[in-house]
Amino acid sequence: MFGVKKDYNPKGLGLFLTGYCNLYKIEPRVEYLEKINFLSTKILELKTSGYSGACWGYNFDWQARAFFQPKHTPTVVATSFIGEALIDAYEITKRDELLQTAISCTNFILKDLNKSLDEDKDFTFSYSPLDSTQVYNAGLLGAKLLAIVYPYTNDSNLLATAKKVVSYVCKRQTKEGAWSYGTLPFHQWIDNFHTGYNLECIYRYQEISGDLSFQKYIDKGLEFYVNTFFTEDGISKYYNNKTYPIDIHAPAQLIVTLSKLGVLNENKELVDRVLFWTTDNMQSSKGYFYYQKKKWVTSKIPYIRWAQSWMFYAFSYYLLELHLNEQNQHP
Repeated sequence: MFGVKKDYNPKGLGLFLTGYCNLYKIEPRVEYLEKINFLSTKILELKTSGYSGACWGYNFDWQARAFFQPKHTPTVVATSFIGEALIDAYEITKRDELLQTAISCTNFILKDLNKSLDEDKDFTFSYSPLDSTQVYNAGLLGAKLLAIVYPYTNDSNLLATAKKVVSYVCKRQTKEGAWSYGTLPFHQWIDNFHTGYNLECIYRYQEISGDLSFQKYIDKGLEFYVNTFFTEDGISKYYNNKTYPIDIHAPAQLIVTLSKLGVLNENKELVDRVLFWTTDNMQSSKGYFYYQKKKWVTSKIPYIRWAQSWMFYAFSYYLLELHLNEQNQHP
């Protein structure tokens, strides 16, 4: 009706790609490999040109609270998820172009994003080349990809840069273990899934670098995260001090965060409680997941990138965790 054509969202493809890689690790089926090759090839076709390295944005204009992004403007968030997915796919397919593209992403992060330095010369990355905001999860996602690429290049600058971002964000953790969304006056909320991103990214830097100096921030942040954002009934609260809107990103990221931190098993009762509530209250009888549930109304739009790719991504980590546990019990 409005002339909007069907199109691919690169970040959505990246989430599906990682999900299929996880499923392939559980059972190396031909159809999973076909999906991995299709998705990774399509992602390479959708790169945004004109920057120092490989990068991606969204296939539509979007307005954030702090800035406007024309479609295809590359962001550190989309690029980091896609770069990690390409490495996951490389480990399965051994297609060198996937690894080289992921390595190229670090040039975009290091050269095209803006940096906001503090008095210690630590900094965070901007969301895109067009803004200078200090959004904590965005900077950390960039740092995470730098760390993930490091074992393939042994470029010490990648870890050194990642450490500066991790340090910048950890210094801004509250005494309770929380982070606001960013530094701007209208970014002072504390929410569920961005807290999960922060913890995942800091931990992945630590895991790859062997630098344990930020462990206390992870411990405090994880305790705050699991004790604050999830109710006894399994509801995933959006904010630290307010439940609604219940967003499908929150239960999805819980699984990913706990899996990446290696603590999903010890929190499995929480995870299962959240998943049961989510499937009972936010999944259509047709199978897809709803976008958001507000107090009096539910948005049942079947967004592919925001809802379906995220729950597919999350369930793939949950199933992979079950598979690895079974292998450990019955080697």
